[in-house]
Amino acid sequence: MATIKAFFIMLMSLITGLFADKKEAKTRPTTMTTTPAKSLYDFKMKALMGNETIDFSKYKGKKVVLLNVASKCGYTSQYADWELFHEQHGKDVVILGFPANNFGGQEPGSDGEIASFCQKNYGVNFQLFSKISVTGADQHPLYKWLSDKALNGWNDKAPTWNFCKYVVNENGEVTNFFASGVKPTDKEFLKAVGL
Repeated sequence: MATIKAFFIMLMSLITGLFADKKEAKTRPTTMTTTPAKSLYDFKMKALMGNETIDFSKYKGKKVVLLNVASKCGYTSQYADWELFHEQHGKDVVILGFPANNFGGQEPGSDGEIASFCQKNYGVNFQLFSKISVTGADQHPLYKWLSDKALNGWNDKAPTWNFCKYVVNENGEVTNFFASGVKPTDKEFLKAVGL
């Protein structure tokens, strides 16, 4: 019975995710109407494993892709896609993953459980961070910056489900938003990161 219930929960979350703006993409206008309050480089966050705090200023001069991730989602298999992209293009485009339990309770685990799952099932080596909230009243300041045009200069799109993507340019500015269904092989995504 528990297996059937788990199957139906997974099926419903997949169906919900498929209707969550699968193809929607948002790109920075060529001219910004407001000045961003911050850049990506103003943030520091705790890595998923260990006590290391990552200063995002280390990513200056590189394109960065930020993903909100989850371990029990219909899109979880994208971990493999993003790991392959990291292996092929990591010297030019940095992938950062942010576990979040905001959509369907699909990331209930502790940081240690998440790290073990990602390594065991997908061999994830791109940088993952401690679990945060990417929407709602307790939204992390990074995701507030990413999704509030008064702060970032143009984008007001918050994650609609797990595995949404933000692209940040070499100057620490948000340039693109891609919904859950977009993979790293998508033509528009590749164009956004200059590949």
